Amino acid sequence: MLSPAQFFKCLSDDTRCKILLLVMEEEELCVCEFSHALDTSQPKISRHLAQLRATGLLHDRRQGQWVYYSIKPAKSHWTYQLLNEFYQVKKDHITDELTRLHTMGDRPERQKECC
Repeated sequence: MLSPAQFFKCLSDDTRCKILLLVMEEEELCVCEFSHALDTSQPKISRHLAQLRATGLLHDRRQGQWVYYSIKPAKSHWTYQLLNEFYQVKKDHITDELTRLHTMGDRPERQKECC
């Protein structure tokens, strides 16, 4: 089970915060969408996604050659509640990233562009 220290340590990195905010906004994204939205390399995004998966905050789903990430259903109510409150307070923190993401179009156009 995720401890409060692990939870807050995970949120101590700006890239991981933005990844969580983007997933909460879009519900599900793949690595190339994160990379485009955050204007960051795929290896760096993958490293942060691995940390979020390891803490149990993200769930991954494979579909063909793509892996999609979404918020993992919380085993404990406090993590889900804190993530929701975090999203409500900080969703404006990803305005630029959402603008970049939306320049990719919607799926399946996004997949054609980056995957």
